[in-house]
Amino acid sequence: MPGTEARTTRAAGTRELILTAAEQLFAEQGVSAISNRRVSGAARQGNNAAVGYHFGSRADLLRAIVRKHTTAIEQIRSDLLAEMGETTELRDWVACLVRPFTEHLAALGNPTWYARFAVQAMADPAYREIMTDEAFSAPSFQQTFEGLNRCLPALPLPVLLERQEMASHLLLQVCAERERSLARGVPPTRSSWADTATGLIDVLVALWPAPITEC
Repeated sequence: MPGTEARTTRAAGTRELILTAAEQLFAEQGVSAISNRRVSGAARQGNNAAVGYHFGSRADLLRAIVRKHTTAIEQIRSDLLAEMGETTELRDWVACLVRPFTEHLAALGNPTWYARFAVQAMADPAYREIMTDEAFSAPSFQQTFEGLNRCLPALPLPVLLERQEMASHLLLQVCAERERSLARGVPPTRSSWADTATGLIDVLVALWPAPITEC
């Protein structure tokens, strides 16, 4: 029915406004520092309960933001995996970890907020688990880490897990810093997202097989 379709379209538009406003505010000021009232105001919603009406809990709002991006990132990574086949080159697997994230940010244009949002969410104990569950449990992400692991059979499991965490943090932090520079109009270190990915890949390829010092 026309009336039902119009209401559905309006609701979808409102949800998108709220998602965009929340992502930007959370990225710039932190998740816990921003109330639903502020998100509603930034999304130009006269009803202060709009966030709760459209998304339910704060956790559900965060999940919606993450899923909005991980769906696109997952598709890019799945395409890369299909092209790679059964390669045993460490650099190929590291590139499969890094480039889907940077390619997605490049496709969004400027400014973007997702890398800064991800850093803020990962730093907040109340929401870190949401970020890891939604972003890092995707099938293509897990397949990428399995490929990395096959390239590094000599690494003990605790070291392997430690370096996985290091790599994830480095990816988010470098991308967040580039986002911040672009948003402020300050020339970033690298000229493009593709070059940023190359720099990250260079470092991570050296990080993964680095010597282990016994404590």
